[in-house]
Amino acid sequence: MIPREMMRKIRRIQIHTSHIVDDLLAGGWHSAFKGRGIEFEEVRPYQVGDDVRSIDWNVTARAGEPFVKLFREERELSVMLLVDLSASQDFGTQQQTKRELVTELGATLAFSAIKNNDKVGLTLFTDQVEKSLPPRKGTRYVLRLIRELLYCTPVGRGTDLRVALEHLNRTASRRSVVFLISDFQDAGFEKTLRVTRRKHDVIPMVVSDRREAELPNVGFLRLRDPETGRLISIDTASSRHRRLFRETMHRQTQQRQDLFRRLGLQPIQLRTGHDYVEPLQRFFHRRERQR
Repeated sequence: MIPREMMRKIRRIQIHTSHIVDDLLAGGWHSAFKGRGIEFEEVRPYQVGDDVRSIDWNVTARAGEPFVKLFREERELSVMLLVDLSASQDFGTQQQTKRELVTELGATLAFSAIKNNDKVGLTLFTDQVEKSLPPRKGTRYVLRLIRELLYCTPVGRGTDLRVALEHLNRTASRRSVVFLISDFQDAGFEKTLRVTRRKHDVIPMVVSDRREAELPNVGFLRLRDPETGRLISIDTASSRHRRLFRETMHRQTQQRQDLFRRLGLQPIQLRTGHDYVEPLQRFFHRRERQR
């Protein structure tokens, strides 16, 4: 039995994200992602304007008049959400933590998938796979995914993208649309991501907070890395220290962007406290134009 307060929180997310899906994302989702292939549906008499390359010459010869083949796209997709629950996801300075943003984002993507009759699954990871649910259909199943996003208590604290990607490569029996949702505070996963990229349609979703890129001028601080526990002291009143921090973070961001570019991936950048619908819309429209 699900506790009443938990159920209320899940329902609030369902109502909010379902509204976003209905109003903004449903058509874009359908246009952005290809189905598994093209299937023959029927033949019909040729009409002016039809592509002559679609003429079925066998039927045409038997009927004594031109007929064309009609095809339909097999739409059903398998969608996998790979969601980072490492300790750094609990950080947030803009009215929400990264984990809260990730939960709402995951719910929106899951409801978008089932609205288009696609299957959706979930893998939660830290420096290990914490939970994995295979792709299935249905609103009840999506509510279960949201419950895991909200209330899963991870064992690990670090981030290991390679572990999550290797698990996907072993367990996904068919080509999937993979949303890799993380702050990407990790290294050494390029080779595994390259393998996954060949098997699946991978969309990196980079979640960040403003204060991870730029320090405020608030004097002397002691900061703890939530994943490693390491403590550092920094004088944020020093313009030099703030500049070095900003340059270091910019360099890391640029290295990540270069990696995605080498692999031909199109990341979606998302920040706590900011609207995530507009970046999703831009991504869907770009994919639709490319198709």
